Amino acid sequence: MTSSAAANGDEIRFVHVGRQPIYDRSGDVIAYELLFRDASDAENASQRSAQATSRVIIAAFTEFGLAELAGSKACFVNVTREFLVGDLPVPFDANQAVLEIIETVHVDDTVVAGVQSLVDRGFTLALDDFVRGTESERLLDLVTYVKIDMLDSDATEAAETVRRCREFPHLQLIAERLETEDQLQGAMELGFEFFQGHVLGRPHILSKASLSPTRIGRLQLIAALSATEQDLDEVVTLISRDPAITYRLLQATNAAASGLSARVSSVRDAAVLLGTDTLRQWVTLMLFSDLTEATEEQLMATMIRARLCQLVAEDAGIAGGAAFTVGLLSGIADLLAESTGDLISQLPLSAAVAEALTDGIGDLGQVLSVVRAYEQGEPAAALRMVGIENMVSTYLSAVGWSRRTLDGALGTAAAGASGASAP
Repeated sequence: MTSSAAANGDEIRFVHVGRQPIYDRSGDVIAYELLFRDASDAENASQRSAQATSRVIIAAFTEFGLAELAGSKACFVNVTREFLVGDLPVPFDANQAVLEIIETVHVDDTVVAGVQSLVDRGFTLALDDFVRGTESERLLDLVTYVKIDMLDSDATEAAETVRRCREFPHLQLIAERLETEDQLQGAMELGFEFFQGHVLGRPHILSKASLSPTRIGRLQLIAALSATEQDLDEVVTLISRDPAITYRLLQATNAAASGLSARVSSVRDAAVLLGTDTLRQWVTLMLFSDLTEATEEQLMATMIRARLCQLVAEDAGIAGGAAFTVGLLSGIADLLAESTGDLISQLPLSAAVAEALTDGIGDLGQVLSVVRAYEQGEPAAALRMVGIENMVSTYLSAVGWSRRTLDGALGTAAAGASGASAP
């Protein structure tokens, strides 16, 4: 990805989104599928992960804007399991995109329940690369569109798959991966409503220069959003200090806020109009997209460490807020495989916090050592160091708080207006 130095410590980078048209039987473009691309000349996606989906959503809504990408036409956005079950937020309104379930999603009870919840909130969903007789059939009652691969299916199999889908009268079928005129003609004869493939139009990659948020601002935002009691004023101040995050959040609010009749012009407007939950969802998704490819389990471990540091410190009469910061930053350093010294070199930390992180000294350094010892399976050492009689219950309390916090920060977006844009 091309980048160059810019003012105020930010970098100019280029974001890319692939856009492939979907046609109706008359040959008119009625929708676009938005695809992950990591370079302007990439012919295919280098990944189909939650990270890739996050980057497509952020680019589409906050860098380009849907009007620039698709005009008034519908957009299809690939989603992974994390978005279906609520581990990552779908932070836009239900009528702004069709959620396309990629074929690698394992359809279990949790996914079915998550898809039902999205449908109940007004979202329209599509099944990608559907194969009859597979677990994906569990979703045929819930989705609106089914995409069938015409490149790797022979005529007989394609006809049988279409026949199976026609048992669900509400379904609309999209023939995908159409490479030749013969395949297109065959799809027309099978009665498909919509068509997509290179014979009609290859993905067109759109690129745009964008400011990349600075590392310091992202770390500070993570800390503010992860606090036991969030301070909206602090969050707004931190966002406002970062021109990249500010721009992207305002774009997201103007483009995707549910039920807003007017555009906003400031972070304060966005915070008031969207509410804390939706604001947190957008910023969290931006941070997830930008900071690291950490899994939810890794993020959970970081949150548990931070909270456990806080509880251990408070039991020992030490400032819990400072201990939380020590635990959080040490966890982030582990996620990034970076030394804590390098990580915090430009953060405005107190001497006690900095020394705890870099040298492990002072009361806060002892607290961090206690927690690390417990994480590494040395509870006896931890108990001797601080004299806590019930470390197990303290740890379980930290786990419960961390789960509730992540459910809030990475949970599903507020329910949007009913009805989804569709071809």
